[in-house]
Amino acid sequence: MTLSGTADTHIINTAALKGDGHGCHAGREQMEAAARAAGKSAALDGYAADYPKGPHDQPQSMCPAFGSLRVGLRMRRTATVLSGSACCVYGLTFTSHFYGARRSVGYVPFNSETLVTGKLFEDIREAVYKLADPAQYDAVVIINLCVPTASGVPLQLLPKEIDGVRIIGIDVPGFGVPTHAEAKDVLAGAMLRYARHEAEQGPVQAPRNGVADRPTVALVGEMFPVDPVTIGALLEPMGLAAGPVVPTREWRELYAALDCAVAGAIHPFYTASFREFEAAGRPVVGSAPIGHDGTDAWLQAIGRAANIGQERIDAARNRFLPAIRGALAANPVRGRITLSGYEGSELLVARLLVECGADLRYVGTACPQTPHSAADLEWLSAHGVHVQYRASLEQDIAAFREFKPDLAIGTTPVVQAAKEARTPALYFTNLISARPLMGPAGAASLAAVINGAIGNRHRFDAMNDFFAGVGSGHAAGVWQDVPRDRPEYRAAYRAKLARMAKQRNVEEAV
Repeated sequence: MTLSGTADTHIINTAALKGDGHGCHAGREQMEAAARAAGKSAALDGYAADYPKGPHDQPQSMCPAFGSLRVGLRMRRTATVLSGSACCVYGLTFTSHFYGARRSVGYVPFNSETLVTGKLFEDIREAVYKLADPAQYDAVVIINLCVPTASGVPLQLLPKEIDGVRIIGIDVPGFGVPTHAEAKDVLAGAMLRYARHEAEQGPVQAPRNGVADRPTVALVGEMFPVDPVTIGALLEPMGLAAGPVVPTREWRELYAALDCAVAGAIHPFYTASFREFEAAGRPVVGSAPIGHDGTDAWLQAIGRAANIGQERIDAARNRFLPAIRGALAANPVRGRITLSGYEGSELLVARLLVECGADLRYVGTACPQTPHSAADLEWLSAHGVHVQYRASLEQDIAAFREFKPDLAIGTTPVVQAAKEARTPALYFTNLISARPLMGPAGAASLAAVINGAIGNRHRFDAMNDFFAGVGSGHAAGVWQDVPRDRPEYRAAYRAKLARMAKQRNVEEAV
């Protein structure tokens, strides 16, 4: 099909529309094969290199595209448009508003006809031209979900800018990007690349609050708002300042981030973003100023990377390390803990827990192992903590059952399993990562919520006693005649599904 306004051609993969359609239910292998047949191999190979999966394929998580959507929705003067199945778009917008998005999400609907004929691309192109108002937007982001990606909808053929409004088109399929945390990097990296090319071509817009009067450290990874302020105070004795946090809150901050002296890999999985900093000639330093040992090592590493003299590095260490040591001693944590999550800060929280005195046995993270988490992995391993990258739900729950902690910190299903076992539990995302972690305030903040939860164990015992006898599993509820378990029915249904899958594979091979 010839696209309006360009001489390029692109063939939509009509095979993707056969049978019941390649929706999220079609299977990862079929979706990926269709995407590769439609010309998406380069993008998928890039994701496979940047975000390697674990031995069990990938962690269980929400739709990865939520990460990119969240980054776009948090930026000023940025419009975000989704291209995907209506059910997926509904779920993503619902989740976005649940997490506090206060702006609309654009959606370009399609059906089999518009997808197979290429009309969907034309509809996206038309929508982009209508949105690209420089009085309202600096950028328009278009995100292909699973079906448009598998069908080869060519967002790369959209214009790079319209009337000065930047156009960013990305594919974020669930079968290509492992977690929503890494999908944040997909969009952040694409924006940094665009901004870097702009800066290489000439002067760019200054930050809203002006250019920093000291060399800066860009902070890569979403953090509690107080933490960048704390990091700025830690850096001040070295003559450095905290730069923008990536993902940024507006386009012009991208230039300021790239103009840093050093990039701090606070969250270690932003592989595409780190590549852009390195392409701009900026060194990247892993870990974070967490606890006493983490702060000590991080200040030293940042100072060296920024060519700061040892006497100024020591001045920063001498000013803050005693206060952090005192805060740790004043806020001890007593109890055994298992920890898991999917935000990327799990290893940092684990370090702080250990320094607070917690008996931490297991850390599971949905994110991959990268060079920028090496220092945290080494420190935790030396303190007897097992670190599981690309952790599955089954591994997290197995760790809970093995170590029998006084408190389980984890994802929603881990928390549910722990509470069913009469064990206090905290949801990592809302109750742990959404609080200050850096500097002296980190120890006090974390210890308060941890000790409060551990101290509530008696409440779980009381609830369990109150609800005793109501049943669980197949017999959940209150019954006069308790239902019989029928494992043979489940076995027969599993066998039926296996036969159906085998038949489909035979038909596809013919």
